[in-house]
Amino acid sequence: MQFHQNGFRPGDPRVEDASPLAAPHTEAVPAEVDVLIVGCGPAGLTLAAQLAAFPDIRTCIVEQKDGPLQLGQADGIACRTMEMFEAFGFAGRVLEEACWINEVTFWKPDAREPAKVVRHGRVQDTEDGLSEFPHVVLNQARVHDFYLERMRHSPSRLEPHYGRRLVDVKIDDAVMVRLEHAGREETVRARYVVGCDGARSAVRKSIGRHLVGDSANQAWGVMDLLAVTDFPDIRYKSAVQSAEGNLLVIPREGGYLVRLYVEMDKLGEEERVADRGITVEHLIAKARRILHPYTLEVKEVPWWSVYEIGQRICDKYDDVPAGEARQPRVFIAGDACHTHSPKAGQGMNFSMQDTFNLGWKLAAVLRGQAAPALLDTYSAERQVVAQQLIDFDREWAKMFSERDVDPKEFQRYFEQHGRFTAGVGTHYRPSLVTGEATHQQLATGFVIGTRFHSAPVVRITDAKPVQLGHAGKADGRWRLYAFAGQDAASLHGLCRFLAESSDSPVRKYTPAGQDVDAIFDLRAIFQQDHRELAIEAMPALLLPRKGRHGLHDYEKVFAPDSKNGADIFDLRGVDRKQGALVVVRPDQYVAHVLPLAAQRELAAFFAGFMLPA
Repeated sequence: MQFHQNGFRPGDPRVEDASPLAAPHTEAVPAEVDVLIVGCGPAGLTLAAQLAAFPDIRTCIVEQKDGPLQLGQADGIACRTMEMFEAFGFAGRVLEEACWINEVTFWKPDAREPAKVVRHGRVQDTEDGLSEFPHVVLNQARVHDFYLERMRHSPSRLEPHYGRRLVDVKIDDAVMVRLEHAGREETVRARYVVGCDGARSAVRKSIGRHLVGDSANQAWGVMDLLAVTDFPDIRYKSAVQSAEGNLLVIPREGGYLVRLYVEMDKLGEEERVADRGITVEHLIAKARRILHPYTLEVKEVPWWSVYEIGQRICDKYDDVPAGEARQPRVFIAGDACHTHSPKAGQGMNFSMQDTFNLGWKLAAVLRGQAAPALLDTYSAERQVVAQQLIDFDREWAKMFSERDVDPKEFQRYFEQHGRFTAGVGTHYRPSLVTGEATHQQLATGFVIGTRFHSAPVVRITDAKPVQLGHAGKADGRWRLYAFAGQDAASLHGLCRFLAESSDSPVRKYTPAGQDVDAIFDLRAIFQQDHRELAIEAMPALLLPRKGRHGLHDYEKVFAPDSKNGADIFDLRGVDRKQGALVVVRPDQYVAHVLPLAAQRELAAFFAGFMLPA
């Protein structure tokens, strides 16, 4: 974490200086904004926290509820989401509070006494090396708290406006939004509106989009419990298949709380969950029957619900009709555009990835850094990968509920699709912001279109072991990771090009008067031990002077960390002879892999969507 760049300031460094551009929070919503976010769920808060970093962007977030969430619904936090939380600066706090999911156990009916369940398998939750972070479980409300704090401490001092019900959205020269608050009507004029308002989204309805899909006609109950039980795996994630039905055990934070997903009755073709009148007592009784011969003595139920499994998705995530050539003004994200079962644990996780994708794009367009065509890539990228998740979730939910599924096959399917449940299965196709795999062989472990897979390195200025991917913060900047070849001349040549050439993206797109790395954050990784590298011999671009005092940034150059075996070059398949330039988007996805000397290709890539400063 870096601070004191613009002068010494005591106190908590996470509380940034308020910007003079930040408008004070008022009881009434502002009459005019750049971005209006509807909904304070995980998707809305991820977007708001990202945009709060830019006080020159007028952002407003509204929520129908009267205040912040107190009891969460979602709970699982995937490895990929933890990587994103690191970019927002609160991954460590989540790790401290959360329950870590390390292994998964599988239970089936006893062959000799089918009325009883027995453990038949155990697997590691995520494969080794998939991420530097674990899969964890934490109340969704705490995730909201961390986002709200991030917003409150940002230069924008952004706070939500609660108690606002969306009436309608009308698109003209601007987007006009009517809200109802305490019996009075408020009107907001916005350049862009983002609907993060759930499966019954009013924003989605206003732009004529529809969730399309099917239902499994299967009722499930979910409840958080404080209970006394002799079921031995109550602190493991456990999938229980029994003669009485199926159940999923999710241990919760704090060491005592546990969540149970309980399979209830099959529904009729036209029947809804509400028609059954299912109570929490029904859920408890069913859970006891499934766990037999083990006992379950429930002491407290902080939260419970019933739901119907279904997979639905919109064909497009913005307001532009098919065949119409104009830029989108209204977007939808999260449950507003895709819904699926909780079994894969991707509801909250995938929703947050939607707006992490959208946020930096909105910021780049609003700040004049990128052409509006960049916004077309949001729906194009996220709708395709959501459909892939829906297909996986449909098969997983079906397998979970079917009586005649071989328990070993069930376990095998879980292991095979671990990357989906870890959140690292997303792979974006080539687009304006994702290049072709022409030079992929230079860094086979940094696959273009997938998230940047971090690895350990050593910072040469202080010998500190760090994760390279943690350089990628939620600040809208592009990362350029330059891996030196055997001869460092190509890396030095890249630095000269970026610092001096009129075609350099750094010179072309960085506004005058801003730090040299305000748009492009260049980092270099050499093959030598850190003791063999001299910081004073590095190009000036790797030791830039920043802030009002012109202080040197000493955190741009790294060496391999070989203490635990293979180093980053081996772990990520980087060509040791030629090296490679790995271009990473502000949402931590690999945009391109290029030779260090491919200056023309690098310039052409950014010229495809960025605007000169």
